[in-house]
Order: sequence, then structure tokens, then C-alpha cells
Amino acid sequence: MNSRLRCQSWFRQVARIILIALAISYLLFVTPVLAQQNTSAPIILDGRTLFEVNSSGEYTAKVRANDANRILREQVTKAKPRVEVTIARDGDLPVIFVNDKYLLSVTSADAENVERKAQLWKKQLQRAIKKAQYQRSIAYIRNAIFLSLGAILLAIACIYGLERIWRRWLKPRLPRQVIDFLRDSNRRFSLQLGVKILVNVIKITPWLLCAIYITNLFPQTREISQKLSNTIIGSLTGELIPLGDKSYSVLGILIFLGLFTGLLILARTAKKLLRSRLLHLTGLNRGTQETVAQVANYALIFLGTIVLLQLAGLDLSSLTIFASVIGVGVGLGLQGIAKEFISGLVLIFERPIEVGDFIDIEGLMGTVERISVRSTEICTMDAISVIVPNSRFLESEVINWTHQNPVSRLKLPVGVAYGINLSMVREALIEAAKQHPDVLPQPEPQVYFQGFGDSSLDFDLLVWIANPLQQFRIKSDLYFSIEEILRDRSVEIPFPQRDLHIRSGNLPVEISPQLSESLVQLSTSLAKWLEMHSNTNSWHTDNSRIDGKEKS
Repeated sequence: MNSRLRCQSWFRQVARIILIALAISYLLFVTPVLAQQNTSAPIILDGRTLFEVNSSGEYTAKVRANDANRILREQVTKAKPRVEVTIARDGDLPVIFVNDKYLLSVTSADAENVERKAQLWKKQLQRAIKKAQYQRSIAYIRNAIFLSLGAILLAIACIYGLERIWRRWLKPRLPRQVIDFLRDSNRRFSLQLGVKILVNVIKITPWLLCAIYITNLFPQTREISQKLSNTIIGSLTGELIPLGDKSYSVLGILIFLGLFTGLLILARTAKKLLRSRLLHLTGLNRGTQETVAQVANYALIFLGTIVLLQLAGLDLSSLTIFASVIGVGVGLGLQGIAKEFISGLVLIFERPIEVGDFIDIEGLMGTVERISVRSTEICTMDAISVIVPNSRFLESEVINWTHQNPVSRLKLPVGVAYGINLSMVREALIEAAKQHPDVLPQPEPQVYFQGFGDSSLDFDLLVWIANPLQQFRIKSDLYFSIEEILRDRSVEIPFPQRDLHIRSGNLPVEISPQLSESLVQLSTSLAKWLEMHSNTNSWHTDNSRIDGKEKS
């Protein structure tokens, strides 16, 4: 068992490393960044862009930039105490030299005022070279190593803190419906895969930021950091996902999903405020209030979604293909969900049951707490919430004790012994019913004589109550009162009795010869055993007497 757990842990670590490697490879090499066809190229030193040059004559901007970057990198990495940047003239064009090494010429393609542009580029090169030389010193490298260790410790602390926040704060506060949905065996594989991907992405993020920060500290690896950060930014901001006539970036879609989540939270909050503050003052019953609040919630979500789509610049006509796919899915694979959805709409608008009703559906008795478009929540008498699909309310018989009129009738069977005054029994039952405060005076309690039972005279006490939810307690209280009143009036409550009659036969009884022979053998064996047992007892008695005499 331990070896199996170790193997699982090892495979999990390997899978995590592979996932991190794939993510970095995706960001570096696979992610398609939509690069524009620019006519300029950057002059870069230690991964930092200093300025950009343009195409000039037969030399493209990329060729000029590559040559300048190579010469600049060679001169900076040489072990010289000082690197000088000078400007010389080549005809009408200023030429920039680094340690008497030709770097580039400033042409009219780079700027209108080439002299001013040459002086500006010279200052930028001097500052960049001075900084690059300092970052190659031992003191800077020592500080960068300490900062790198601090970044690694900070990444570990972030991951540990995220795990603690998830386990102690977020996970205990998840709704029970989410936990049940995650534990559903039919969705377990896909959900586990999605949750693992999300968790690994969250765990990779601190390490990715740490790697970008550490590689940015050292000049030798700063170019990798810049490429990685530019790739990530380009992946998030580049319009990579075409939809209709437009393309959208990953960041834009994430912003849209965030706004949509905010819309759902806003709609839920508005529903609660509408139900608790406004509809509460109208005097409507609980079911009507819940229906109005639910319709307002769906209407706000629908209108808000349309507004968000318009703000995102999405042409709704481009969603026709998506709508047709959804229609095919509803027709083929989503029949059950569509069935429950339509049943929920019927329940919400027709209102055969409402929130707060006390119902009984196929032996499940409880109070309706919530009606949604897919299911209905019922709180049973044991305070257990049961989620019932909406279609069951339309396909099976439902007893609604509080539909339109909550007044309900209870029937209490009572049996008394034969020979009792029936008028006295009737008066006792009526008295017990009238003494209970939850029994309605109108209609009045009634007693019906049902007939002659096997061991009792059977009566039915009929009472009316206004709170069906308390019917079991009321029945219990009435039975207690009935028993007490009948006992005070010496009315016997019978229990089932049965008479046993034994038929007598003729003597002597005739038996077969085989049975007679068996009885004789049994009696002979019993006589021998008794004789042997009596001889053994007498022997023990004589021995005890002899032992007693010897002792005396």
C-alpha cells in the first residue's frame, strides 16, 4: 500500500513537472503572437530596449539592429574599465562609435534632425553601458543572488498561503450544491481534470513570476526574461480568438467572464433585496414573492448579458451558429436538462406548488423552500433538504396541503370495547377535540361510527386544522387527550383477543404396532438408566459415611 502511494506521488510530481515544461514551452514557442509588420527594429543591451532604428537604403531595420546589437554586446562584455561612446562625421551623416568600433549611422530615415537624434542616442548608450558594467560586478551579482533566494522563498510562501486560504477559508464556505456537484460520479473525471489543471496553473503562476524576476536580475539572462514576459503579454493581449468579424484576446475574454460573474452576483443580490425589502411590504404570499423575485432575477441576467455582449462589440448575428449548435445539443444530448427546464418554467408560472407549501410527493413530505428552473428543494420533517427534479411534480401525483386554502382535515381512528354507551364515547371524543387550541372551531369536529370490528366498536374523529405542517403533533396531542378522557370515564379501549378451542377425542387411543414396540424399548432403556443412576448415588452416600467415621 505504501509503495503504491509512493508511486502515485512520484507520478504526480512527474506529471506536474511535465505540465510546467509544457506551459513554458507553449508560452515560448507555440503561442502565436500576432506580430505587426513594423519597419523598425530595436537596439537591445542586456535585454533592455534602448531605441529603435528604421530601414535605410539597402539595409533593413533588422539587419542594422542585429549588427549594432552584436557590436554593442561584444564591447560591453570585454574586460575594459571604461567604454566610450563617440560621434564622428561621415559626410552629412553622424556616425556612432563604441570604443572606436563602428556601431551605426544616424540617417534621415531615423529622424529629421539627425544631429539631435545622434546626441540623444549617445546619452542613452552611455547610461546603458555604465549600468551594464555595474551589473557585471561582483557586488551586484552578490545582491542579485540574495534577491533571487528571497524571490524563491516568497514564491514558496505564496503557494503555501494559497493552499491555506483554500483549505481554511474558501473550501469550507463552498455551497453544498457545489460539493455535491463535484462529488457526482458521472462528472468526476472531467471535473477532476479541470480542477487539477486550474490548481496547477495557480501553482505555476508564482514560479513563473519568480523565474521572470530572477532572469531579469542578471544581464546574461535578461533577454530570456524579456522574451518570456513579452510572450505572456502578447498571448493575453493579442487578438487570437476569432469570433464573427472580430478577434478577441484571452485577456478580453477573461474580463468578459469577470463582468459576467459580477452580473450574476448583482442579480442574486438584487433578488434578495427585492424579496426581503420591497415584496415583503406588498403583502403578497411567500410563493408569489418568490415567483416575482425569480422572474426579475432571470430578466436582469438576460438583459445584462445582452448589454455585455454589445459592450464587447460582439455582433449578435454571429451567434447564430452557436445557437444552432446549442439547439442540436438540446435536441440530442440535453433532453433531460431541457425537460427539467420546461417543467421548472411551468411550475414557476402556473404555480401548482409555491415556496412555503407543505406537500407530499410519493411519500416525501416536507415544505417547499426553493423552486428553480431545474429542480425544487424540499425541507422534510426531519430538517433534511431533498432536491427533487421538476418533472416529477408534473408526472406524478402531488398532495399540496396548503394549496390556495391551508385548512385541512385530520382523521383519527378510535376503538372502544363492546357494551359501552356510544353517546358517552361521542361526547368524550368531541370534548378532546375542542380542548386542543390548534383545532378549528369551524368546521366543528365530527364523530362517525364506522362499524363493528373483531374486538371493538370503531369510530373516526374528524377535526380541521389551519397548519398542516403540525398535523403529526396535533394527532399525538389529541390521542393523549382521548386516552385520558376515556380512562376518566371508565371507557375500555380493547385489544385484539382470540379464543382457543381444544377438541376432545376417544380413549383408548389406537396406535400402530411399530410405535408400540418403540415405546416399550424406550421405557425399558429409561428404567435401566434410572436403576443405574440410583445405585451410583447410593455408593457415593456409603463412601461419604465411611469417610466421616474415619475422620471422627
